[in-house]
Amino acid sequence: MLHDGILLLSPGLKLAIAGILLLAAGHDIMTRTVPNWMPLSLGVLATILAAIEFRLAWGLGFGLAVFVLCVIFWWRGWMGGGDVKLLGATAIVVAPAAAGSFVLAVSLSGGVLAMAYLVGRVLVPRPAAQRPRHLLRRVLRVEAWRIRHRGPLPYACAIAAGTIFVLS
Repeated sequence: MLHDGILLLSPGLKLAIAGILLLAAGHDIMTRTVPNWMPLSLGVLATILAAIEFRLAWGLGFGLAVFVLCVIFWWRGWMGGGDVKLLGATAIVVAPAAAGSFVLAVSLSGGVLAMAYLVGRVLVPRPAAQRPRHLLRRVLRVEAWRIRHRGPLPYACAIAAGTIFVLS
């Protein structure tokens, strides 16, 4: 009976994880940073979920392996530090059968994001000289500037998309 009640937590935890991932993606778009509380809370929620689903050792091992690999990428300058922490934390939530799908989904999402930015360099008009008042217009103006000046990608968007795809 208690076992069934604990398993009912699983959908709520997945929803909370998806919500934090979407927040991280939005923050990454606006500032190109991921606050430390986001990967930390994701790691805690993912660890609880892995424990509830009886795959804690796998989740922590896979999360650590992904984190170590991404630290090497960060060291080479291929990834940002926030993305490294976010990807390591989200890897904990992945079930053993979904590990390949997770890596593929995040990679493909990153590829789509990169292609969108490459196409955007040609299609996005120059940002207006006047600073808009509304937050969304400001974010779009800054994003247009980043696209035209070959700024870094908000890879938290790809991490969020790939992880949510695997969670659903």
